[in-house]
Amino acid sequence: MDKKVNNLKIALIDPQIPQNTGSIARTCAATESALYVLGNPAFEISDKKARRAGLDYWPYVNLNQYKSWEEYLEKTSSENFWYFSKFGKIDYWDVKYTLNDTLVFGSETKGLGEEFLANVPNNNIVKIPMSSPNVRSLNLSNAVSIGLYEALRQNMSHSQ
Repeated sequence: MDKKVNNLKIALIDPQIPQNTGSIARTCAATESALYVLGNPAFEISDKKARRAGLDYWPYVNLNQYKSWEEYLEKTSSENFWYFSKFGKIDYWDVKYTLNDTLVFGSETKGLGEEFLANVPNNNIVKIPMSSPNVRSLNLSNAVSIGLYEALRQNMSHSQ
């Protein structure tokens, strides 16, 4: 069976914690998904903490950096954009992903923010449900893994 081409993209807007970005980079390397770091991260990708979290997998990461969301939109293409947010009305598992989609995540401290989300279609804002009212959010690298692996599960053959 022919291998399906994974053109999934993970877009991080203004990430704040280098270890999370390093862990996400490792997940992107493992899944052959592209990683886009957008806006104003609170660290340099070369930061020791980001490098340590990504281990020796950085050469296998398709890493791209853009100064803004607008620049990203100008220079790349996606079939669909899925915005992960606690404000989402659609559970992430109810989305029909393609291997040409972009999964968009905000910073650890602010998420995508209501101002950003006001400019995107409501039916593309998805959530990862949490049972406990005592937890505000999941760790960013965990949220990326949950969304990314669901998109892959829906699209990749188990016989590869």
